[in-house]
Amino acid sequence: MLLRCPLLSLRLPSAGRAGLRATPSVLQWWSSSHARSFVAARPAAAAVEVAEQASTSGQQQPVEGPAYRAYIDFKSLRDNVEAVAANCRNRLSKADPHLVARLYEEYVGAQQETDKLRAARNENSGAMKGKLDPEQRAALIERGKQIKEGLEGLEARLEALEAELQREGQRLPNMTHPGACGRRHGSRVASDELAGAPFSTGQSQCHVPIGGEEASAVLATVGQRPAFDFPVKDHLQLGEELDLIDFETGGVVSGAKFYYLRNEAALLELALVNWTMQRVVAAGFTPIITPDLVRESVFEKCGFQPRADNTQIYSVQDSAMCLTGTAEIPLGGVAMDRILAEAQLPLRMAAFGHCFRTEAGAAGSASKGLYRVHQFSKVEMFVVCTPEQSDAVHQQLLDLEVGLFSDLGLHFKVLDMASHDLGAPAYRKYDIEAWMPGMERYGEISSASNCTDYQSRRLNIRYRPAADEAAAEAAAAAGGNGKGGKKKGGGARKVPTQFAHTLNATACAVPRMIVAILENYQQADGTVLIPEVLRPFMMGMEVIRPKKVAA
Repeated sequence: MLLRCPLLSLRLPSAGRAGLRATPSVLQWWSSSHARSFVAARPAAAAVEVAEQASTSGQQQPVEGPAYRAYIDFKSLRDNVEAVAANCRNRLSKADPHLVARLYEEYVGAQQETDKLRAARNENSGAMKGKLDPEQRAALIERGKQIKEGLEGLEARLEALEAELQREGQRLPNMTHPGACGRRHGSRVASDELAGAPFSTGQSQCHVPIGGEEASAVLATVGQRPAFDFPVKDHLQLGEELDLIDFETGGVVSGAKFYYLRNEAALLELALVNWTMQRVVAAGFTPIITPDLVRESVFEKCGFQPRADNTQIYSVQDSAMCLTGTAEIPLGGVAMDRILAEAQLPLRMAAFGHCFRTEAGAAGSASKGLYRVHQFSKVEMFVVCTPEQSDAVHQQLLDLEVGLFSDLGLHFKVLDMASHDLGAPAYRKYDIEAWMPGMERYGEISSASNCTDYQSRRLNIRYRPAADEAAAEAAAAAGGNGKGGKKKGGGARKVPTQFAHTLNATACAVPRMIVAILENYQQADGTVLIPEVLRPFMMGMEVIRPKKVAA
């Protein structure tokens, strides 16, 4: 499968790559009329082809390449193009794997032609070092000029092909987990099955649900819906009556979908963040506070499109900077362009950050109030690990989420998300949706995604396998000069690196947690109970009560 195969590194060929060897027979062949026609015709044809691809103005226009170079396994894609195309269809992706495969074939062909011509150039240069009569030297100089012209055309074509190959290849989504339905496709697992043991999705032979969100598989339901013997209020009514949420002032100061949190709601945000961070740090995550502004290129390497139509990302005018929509992006940047030792993995990070989203296209009752806003706070988990660790790490992230939301006393369901609902980087994604009685529906409060090596091939996050490194060190110590031994000229042979896997999961999206708490913990007298686990973080408060109005 694509993204599970070793990297095919698309380095531009160097002038020193193997080609024609400097032997008398080759020199004799090069002096023949066949060589003369090869130099004169083949490069000229390539140059004409490149020229025809230029603009109608007659000038060769440089092809604008992507902002970065992804280490995509194009060879594997070509060899499995039908599977990749089916995956794109299942995910409603507009990427064209067949075009990418054709571009790759063209690129390989152009690379081979360029290598041949570079070898011919070197051979011609070598021939000029011998003792030659003036006529022979003049002929070789003329051939050198022809080779140079042809090589310039081929190198321009090679550069243009690589730019187009990268541009089209970067549009491809990740492959999809083939058995992402979990242990019970479409089943519900009672909350008592989760008691005393981590929740496990297990592995099954079923295929990933194909379709929209409604096709997603329900893996578990946890807890029970609260029973009310009084008219249920939504979080907006509760927020107004208890003086907790102020959208009116937020609209005046900042615009629609901005808000102020007041009184206990402000303390509730801080309590949720501190309690969540305490829990995830205890689970081995390094606490981090991330920047709110990140370079556009880092967004793209994480699989986001900041300049696309209907983007959810705010861009800073006349700048290559964007406001983060999730701490996943700056956390991914922490490991960017790094080679990690396997002993450092899994690298677990948890960040408190501010999220900014345009919410383009969002409207209707499902988006009202705090459920969908332009700015909010969130605690995000991010893990870099080996491919062998990633499935287990994904399970651990889900277990953490289930534990957090269970301890808050919420009723929720765990979903294995269908193909249409997977973002481009996700290989598999679990969502958790909590019951929100005031909204009379379940609402997403968290997700956990395994992105395999999709992001690491773009962010260039690698690791050096410990077993290979130990073998190389042992061979070097033994004085070996084979594989894993010493390089010629001394020094230990470098162990090949591999691309790591990345995963992300939401530990606490604050506004939606406030929605769930207010609506599920409301009382008949208009008060709201504070979940017991949060009370130590709220100065001991147990109940949110209506404010007394001065006479």
